[in-house]
Amino acid sequence: MARQLLILAAAASALVAPSRRQAPRAALHAKKIVFIDGEAGTTGLQVLDRLATHPGIEVLSIDPSKRKDAGARKAAIAAADAVVLCLPDDAAIEAVALAEGTDTKIVDASTAHRCDASWVYGFPELNGAQRAKIAASSRCANPGCYATGFIAVTRPLVDAGLLKPEARLACSAVSGYSGGGKQLTAIFEEEAHEPWGAYGWNLDHKHLPEMAFHGKLAEPPVFMPAVGAFAQGMVISVPLVYGRDCAGVSKGAQLHAALTEHYAGSSFVKVMPQGDASLLERGAFLEPEALNGSNDLELFVFENDARGTACLVARLDNLGKGASGAAVQNLNIMLGLEEGLGLQL
Repeated sequence: MARQLLILAAAASALVAPSRRQAPRAALHAKKIVFIDGEAGTTGLQVLDRLATHPGIEVLSIDPSKRKDAGARKAAIAAADAVVLCLPDDAAIEAVALAEGTDTKIVDASTAHRCDASWVYGFPELNGAQRAKIAASSRCANPGCYATGFIAVTRPLVDAGLLKPEARLACSAVSGYSGGGKQLTAIFEEEAHEPWGAYGWNLDHKHLPEMAFHGKLAEPPVFMPAVGAFAQGMVISVPLVYGRDCAGVSKGAQLHAALTEHYAGSSFVKVMPQGDASLLERGAFLEPEALNGSNDLELFVFENDARGTACLVARLDNLGKGASGAAVQNLNIMLGLEEGLGLQL
């Protein structure tokens, strides 16, 4: 703490006092200090909201006029126990360079380091060892929102030997418009716009590398994303053909059982019951906004065994478990705090 206070004094012109959301520093001497680099962006604001009532973290803010000033950012990073990068890739890479020589822990919400072997992937539920890897690391790459849902339903099945690593999968998804940041949000909230729009027609979405890498698949899926006329929420679907994509699978119940076993005891990832029509709106629709404001991730297996097909589905808040919620969860793990703190808006 002495180190932090010296740095804070040296950079007093760039750093500002805790906001009205925060209690006075004197009452927070035991708290961990976190700097959000990019706190004015969509993800940064959501991280800030989640940390506003966090009992173990104090947010260190930077003067708004200095948010792009490298010296001010460097001072803030050095003064913090941890920093969350809510920045474009190039700016995130620059921020990592600014952190060199410090012991500040980093959670990067950009795409820049998700397939970098020197960074730990921030999906604690990935396997039995991942949470410990995050706890021991000082560099954590926050997963992409689409990738979170895709990997959540596919990776356990690959590890269980039920899904072939060489399977050429397809994946369709719909997200709230907040996933496109302030520009897309402005279009949907201030201008005439499409009620729904599919995009990514170059079939080269930025989440594809991590989908394959952390899904342990030989090739990424053919990915078909879309944005709907709602702010937050997400549904991701991965269809399977048993005889083509799977090994030793003849019933959807086998896939459901493997997912249930993998996520047993998880606080945030829940495998939903099969065949329960009450989980669907009007017995037909899967509501993408159902988990908004939470860090929850729900997984479904819909099957037609007579046809030898199934559809794996993930539902989450694209700004929760798909972004800021995951960032706070990873912060808690890295800082030795209770994992669920600050995760409910």
